[in-house]
Amino acid sequence: MTNDLTNTVPSPDLVQRFVDLVGGHAEVGADVEDRYLVETRGLYRGTTPAVLKPGSVAEVSAILTLASETGVAIVPQAGNTGHVAGQIPRTGAADMLLSLERMNRIRDVDPVGNVIVADAGCILADIQAAADRVDRLFPLSLGSEGSCRIGGNLSTNAGGTAVLAYGNMRQLCLGLEVVLPTGEIWDGLRRLKKDNTGYDLRDLFIGAEGTLGVITGAVLRLFPKPLGHEVALVGLRTVEAALALFERASTLCGQTLTGFELMPRIGIAFSMRNIPGVTDPMATVHPWYVLIDISSADSAESAQRTMETLLSGALEDGLADDAIVASSEAQRKALWHMRESLSLAQRPEGGSIKHDVSVPIASIPAFMAEADAAVMAAIPGARICSFGHMGDGNIHYNISQPVGADKQAFLGRWREMNAIVHGIVLAHSGSISAEHGIGQLKRDELAEVRHGIEIELMQRIKHAFDPAGIMNPGKVLQIRP
Repeated sequence: MTNDLTNTVPSPDLVQRFVDLVGGHAEVGADVEDRYLVETRGLYRGTTPAVLKPGSVAEVSAILTLASETGVAIVPQAGNTGHVAGQIPRTGAADMLLSLERMNRIRDVDPVGNVIVADAGCILADIQAAADRVDRLFPLSLGSEGSCRIGGNLSTNAGGTAVLAYGNMRQLCLGLEVVLPTGEIWDGLRRLKKDNTGYDLRDLFIGAEGTLGVITGAVLRLFPKPLGHEVALVGLRTVEAALALFERASTLCGQTLTGFELMPRIGIAFSMRNIPGVTDPMATVHPWYVLIDISSADSAESAQRTMETLLSGALEDGLADDAIVASSEAQRKALWHMRESLSLAQRPEGGSIKHDVSVPIASIPAFMAEADAAVMAAIPGARICSFGHMGDGNIHYNISQPVGADKQAFLGRWREMNAIVHGIVLAHSGSISAEHGIGQLKRDELAEVRHGIEIELMQRIKHAFDPAGIMNPGKVLQIRP
């Protein structure tokens, strides 16, 4: 499927009409900055006649009303940190880009009701800080939290490192405000945990990647800040040992287990080599590591006892070979920095073919063993860096090029490697997209792994909300002929 489209190519006069709707807050033609047009991995570069920067819901409504009347395609963009190019206009097309960056107001913080109401353009770190100021926690944590925005987090149903305890964005959102492709505004900013009045429209827009409307505001859940917090790094010999340790941690810790991250030695080595400030806190090298995060609502002593019980038992029984517990907030941050740097640390190593997949937790060792064997058979010398959120089955199965290989030739095998890895994922009843979405990168593959009535229902929903086909066309679903 190509990116051919029937959307209107706007004339200069029509572009100016759009620009006037946002009071001149726009970049037009050759003045459009690359930061809007290139996705984070450099795989996609889009084109646009203009970047529109509305400052209110009313302006977003006016933009979509005009787009609906004229047939101009609209691509919503939040922080442009997505990894599947869902936020990038199509190459060679005339998609108008709608940036939410000016809509960054925190509308209300309610510590009693444990909610925060915010514009979709708010940066995630600012939401976290606003919650902290009223002694609350917004638990979504991502490596890009200093630049990603809430609208994008919602549109991709972002997960991050705390899904194990708190869920992904679908679980962290109570209500939405959305501008529909017609320009109509749906005010669903409800703060209720219980509301069974008809279909849950909120869940249609979360994870839809801007194909059904533009999210402009959200009611997000807050949580009491934990009184005790312990972080430990554990060295292990095998992924099977990590799985056994996770099972034990889940039983012992219950809801206090807020993170369980799997990391390979090669990933640690990449980070030490390429990320300033990352050092190995252990004297001995281990094939695998897990980062364990425990947060207690009771007390610091409770979290400490739980971690000590877990680690002492694991060491005595031979599940773990070594373990260290952070003794200060600085050490806790250093351990998490090591984990969060794994993606960035791969860039200086050359080409990297990425996979954001999930499998049933019990299948993680078998999936990784089978995928490793298949990848190494296809590309001898490939450096496999598979890591991720073991507690929810989400593995970032990344393949760095062999040392000395030609980068572009290696990246040219992206689809081939996807087919190998995703085939094994599906054989284990997994998903080819765990938390990054579909966008342009996996659009055609989605049609291959979701068959018959599933795709048909998605197409019906798309047509019902966006019959003119102006909302982020060419993303998620193939364009119907």
